[in-house]
Amino acid sequence: MAEHTGPNQTPRTMPVVRVLQVEDNRLDAELVLAELDDDGLPYEVLLVDDEARFSAALRDFKPHIVLSDLSLPGFSGQHALELLRRHDEDLPFIFVSATLGEEAAIEALRNGATDYILKQNPARLASAVRRALAEAAARRASRRAESELIRAQRFESLAMLAGGLSHDLRNLLQPLLLAGDSLQDYQDDPRLARLGKLVRDCGKRGLDMVQSMLSFARGARRAEQVRLGELFSALDLLMQGSVPRSVAMELAIEDPELTFEGNHTELQQCLLNLCLNAIQAMPDGGRLRIETSQAELPVDFFMAGEQPHSGCYLRISVIDSGPGMDNAVLEHLFEPFFTTKETGTGLGLMSCKRIVGSHGGVMRVDSAPGRGTRFDLYIPLEALAADTDTALEEDLDGAAESVLVVVEEAGQLSLLVDTLDAYGYEAHASQSGTAALQWIEACGLPDLVVLDADMNLFTGVRTLAALIDHGYAGAVILLARPDAPPDPNELPSLKNLFVVDKPVVTQVLLRTLRKALAAVSSAE
Repeated sequence: MAEHTGPNQTPRTMPVVRVLQVEDNRLDAELVLAELDDDGLPYEVLLVDDEARFSAALRDFKPHIVLSDLSLPGFSGQHALELLRRHDEDLPFIFVSATLGEEAAIEALRNGATDYILKQNPARLASAVRRALAEAAARRASRRAESELIRAQRFESLAMLAGGLSHDLRNLLQPLLLAGDSLQDYQDDPRLARLGKLVRDCGKRGLDMVQSMLSFARGARRAEQVRLGELFSALDLLMQGSVPRSVAMELAIEDPELTFEGNHTELQQCLLNLCLNAIQAMPDGGRLRIETSQAELPVDFFMAGEQPHSGCYLRISVIDSGPGMDNAVLEHLFEPFFTTKETGTGLGLMSCKRIVGSHGGVMRVDSAPGRGTRFDLYIPLEALAADTDTALEEDLDGAAESVLVVVEEAGQLSLLVDTLDAYGYEAHASQSGTAALQWIEACGLPDLVVLDADMNLFTGVRTLAALIDHGYAGAVILLARPDAPPDPNELPSLKNLFVVDKPVVTQVLLRTLRKALAAVSSAE
């Protein structure tokens, strides 16, 4: 039967209600709708009288409420209710019938009907419709809130797990980083040098993973130097097995050696998300191209709410030949929980936008029905603070300065002492704060102290305070976890206190040693 629109077309605050009416008598249908007209309820109605049209209307018309007679030729209101509840458990269903007795009405409510109205007494129909719509909206909102709460609790649990695991992983990675650097120093033995590079690179990649876990746990980003070629090699490896034969994937990297400050793992996650979305949008096949270039962005390129920083940007583009998106989808694309997928969460693109924003960049999307979709990621390119080769040529050797290393974990303590010895320092090992004080009493004050902040029996803070009480006034390098930095209010007063993140990287530790010793010398 034909679709009908209610006559009340005056400006209104309530949105138009889509009413699916199950009725075989057009006169009765109009009498029912007259109650909605009199109430001023804005509505759009679709009238059906058989199962096929009813099922099609649930799918295509997407009603907000169903008003149904009880008995129809070849169809029934009770069967319509059963079909609706299989489709949607919350959608309001109101019986409007002249033959509904009290027992039948109670049974209908038991079976999932929202309300019932007698045709001979339709005065409360409009109020029943309004109440049913409000209750359905409240149920949906409650379910959404419950779902989001469960999701938030799950994220919180994962964040706690990530924070706990990161501490243990740091301890496991520390030997790899120190041993790798030590092995690389054997330049006269190429085999050992190569092994050292492999061990160190594995340790650094593991550290990147730990930093990403902490980024998730804290909602913060850890910066590193990202080489474009490595980023896309990793992406290509991850995409293997995910690209169907019907999709032709192409990588076009303008400058694989380009290096910029960012987070390798987060950018990899962002690109993987965009690529998988593109593949899912092309179930019948197509083309997927990921390309890079550099672009100079003027101030007027930026939109309201973005930080307008003109300059040179890396542009990473993910381009597909899929069906494209219309304006209605584009307007909500980056909203939380908005999705065009049946099982999607709507968090993927929002996460991508957050990652690009945390890099100081912006995202753009260009799409239209019939011409595919293009996502452009703009990451700012800045000059590196120091040239890597120059940093490697720094003079980091010691001059037999006495360094007391206080670390509880035996393996880490041994590696740190061996590393400092190899670079010309006179390193002494103490496995606890008590042992460190005993060494000072026996051997005198060292030139510098390297102290682990995470000792258990005699904490780093207590050890530092005890050292000062014993007359030590030199520099201290405190080895601390980035996620648990020392509280300045708990630290005793010491002029030259330096903090190095764990796990310790040899070059960082050696540079800090030189800086700390220079600070003490200049103060004398």
